Amino acid sequence: MTSLKNDTFLRALLKQPTDYTPIWMMRQAGRYLPEYRATRAKAGSFMGLCTSPEFATEVTLQPLERFPLDAAILFSDILTVPDAMGLGLYFAEGEGPKFERPLRDEAAIRALEVPHIEDKLKYVTDAVASIRKALDGRVPLIGFSGSPFTLACYMIEGGGSSDFRHVKAMLYSRPELLHHILDVNARAVIDYLNAQIAAGAQAVQIFDTWGGSLTQPAYREFSLAYMQQIVAGLTRETEGRRVPVIVFTKGGGQWLEDIAAIGADAVGLDWTTDIGQARARVGDKVALQGNFDPNALFGSPAAIESEVARILAAYGHGSGHVFNLGHGISQFADPAHAGALVEAVHRLSRPYHA
Repeated sequence: MTSLKNDTFLRALLKQPTDYTPIWMMRQAGRYLPEYRATRAKAGSFMGLCTSPEFATEVTLQPLERFPLDAAILFSDILTVPDAMGLGLYFAEGEGPKFERPLRDEAAIRALEVPHIEDKLKYVTDAVASIRKALDGRVPLIGFSGSPFTLACYMIEGGGSSDFRHVKAMLYSRPELLHHILDVNARAVIDYLNAQIAAGAQAVQIFDTWGGSLTQPAYREFSLAYMQQIVAGLTRETEGRRVPVIVFTKGGGQWLEDIAAIGADAVGLDWTTDIGQARARVGDKVALQGNFDPNALFGSPAAIESEVARILAAYGHGSGHVFNLGHGISQFADPAHAGALVEAVHRLSRPYHA
């Protein structure tokens, strides 16, 4: 593998000295970019993009051609794993992802099995290898997966949900069934992320998008415990380097100390948690990633710069901060405003690393 020309992102995750605060953006390869929309049209569908290593490589690199980002993230979807389990993923126009066979039946739940990565998800690992080659050491590549609980939400609800009625009904009435799904998901995610690392991913992130919908005891039992199991099962060194692990629970700021204790290298923050207070709470236990409000990109470039300055000042001096959005970039964001964000982070953060 080609040696890295810019390893600032990896060093920040490990709280090693850096010259500036690195930045990448969740969903940085996506619908806000006209070049992405053009490639998606060529692919014919979202899954056509995901399942083609060539197209996935193309769209992964597109934001790096526009902005001096400090990391690339694999273009894929968290729902590739349950799709590989046979639930029948499809995308309804204007409605987002759905499953043909949601898990509502006990027999189907008991029959759920960990998919064989080489058989069912080789297109993902092929994409990782292709992207690493195309990056040629420019910046590190991030692999990712959904958390077991977030995957279960989609698998049980059959798609997105505003109230998680079916998954919470199972949680409170048949918790043993939900635990079975979560156990299979956790083992699948371990295999999946380790396969991405073997193919060339240099850091990985676990997206726990819906963990924040739970009560505190339910979060610990049904989400955090399974993410801890994943972290313990991951390959943590490859190519002579540590492979950092980032855990991100949207809406999870109140459980920050618990999340920081599961063995990950970094904890992602959404925009509702003050990053300075978060740093005081976790000390030097983990690095922190975040936490610019994605909707602040609809403000003026001057307002974007002001918000960047506020977050950098709140974190303070030293390494251990990876600047990011508090969730994915909006499809309606102006690419020029995303560029202003990246430039402001790089320029304004240097005095904090002197």
